Amino acid sequence: MSLLPKQRRYLRGLAHGLSPSVQVGANGLTDAVCQATDVALEAHELIKVKVGKETGIDRKEAIGTLAQRTASEAVAVIGRVWILYRPRGEDPRIQLP
Repeated sequence: MSLLPKQRRYLRGLAHGLSPSVQVGANGLTDAVCQATDVALEAHELIKVKVGKETGIDRKEAIGTLAQRTASEAVAVIGRVWILYRPRGEDPRIQLP
């Protein structure tokens, strides 16, 4: 799945009022973080992931890895906050323009 720029803007707007659902701590992208992200995406379709200050990971590279491992799309990286999107297989709530 590849998002168009118009769709990314739309999703960023929807994500503006969301609180982070998942936090990446000092251990980086562990299996537990990937599993929590997968569960949150299944429940909400659009989530924010907060990256802690103490993580020594490259944020741009790590969001790509997390998106790949959870079969989602990276919408945006805003500082230490990532926005991820994955539509539900059945009955998606978010309709993209």
